[in-house]
Amino acid sequence: MQQTYVPPDFSKAPVPPAITFKGSGGDYFGIVIVNLLLTIITLGLYYPWAKAKQLQYLYGNTEMEGSRFAFNGTGNEMFKGFIKAFIFMIVLYGIAATLLMNRMIGSAILVFYLGILAILPLAIHGAYRYRFSRTSWRGIRFGYRGNRKEFIFLFFTNLFLTIVTFGIYGAWMQINLRNYLLTNIRFGSAQFEYKGDGWAYFKLNIVGYLLTIITLGIYMFWWQADIFRYYIDNLKLNHEGKAYSLRSTATGGDFFKLIFVNLLLFIFTLGIGYSWIVTRTLTFVFNHVEITGDINLNALAQTEEEYKDATGEDMADFLDLGFVI
Repeated sequence: MQQTYVPPDFSKAPVPPAITFKGSGGDYFGIVIVNLLLTIITLGLYYPWAKAKQLQYLYGNTEMEGSRFAFNGTGNEMFKGFIKAFIFMIVLYGIAATLLMNRMIGSAILVFYLGILAILPLAIHGAYRYRFSRTSWRGIRFGYRGNRKEFIFLFFTNLFLTIVTFGIYGAWMQINLRNYLLTNIRFGSAQFEYKGDGWAYFKLNIVGYLLTIITLGIYMFWWQADIFRYYIDNLKLNHEGKAYSLRSTATGGDFFKLIFVNLLLFIFTLGIGYSWIVTRTLTFVFNHVEITGDINLNALAQTEEEYKDATGEDMADFLDLGFVI
């Protein structure tokens, strides 16, 4: 009996997930303005709760495979970290001010900047540990497994090399820190992997800088697109021998439209358009990241522990650090 050939049904092949942002500038503005008023009324004490509510909104409106992410951090956790970070900064400023009053200007500057440098790796490490521990999707927590001593050694070794090379090694420092931080992030039983190369990143920035000067600033948007692409394209998520790879689809023209419109929003609304700038930027980022590969996200297991000390998160705020290096 002759068998009839049945072609494979490609429509049932696994489709990589897409991440989308569902938030709106109007809704976020409502949260921001209430937070601002309460922070002013409480002389800044409400700030940790304000930040928690904003992160809960932004994470809660980010969706993958029909399910929203969640930020589970609370204002109470952040307030405890806020107080610790605040006390440290007050003590540091106090010591520097005392030295200045005694006309020890050089010593004051040295103590202040050494204090900031000493706390930098602790703030970054702590911020990663807290933020990812309090982030989840379908109940599966993220986590950061970096070792504090390892990261401190890595940070200061790279900082020393950057100083002795008059800043040239800065590209390697940034990529080495990014490699360490992102490769130590877990998504349940899955692990992120980042493989950037300092030399490639250095060349990318040199070319971008020179072309930006030659084109009187016009190439800046294409330079930004190249940096974004380099950050995204070197990131993977691995699980049980399978992987998701990420790829940027953003062009220089895309970045020009994003930044130009954001700038107009900020200028002509006198800063009131900040909420729309944030939501537009998040929508842009997720709309320009493609995910390829094959991982069964339903097979992810809970492996990460909760961590509720937000001191690093708040210290990173005080120092105005970007969350991802």
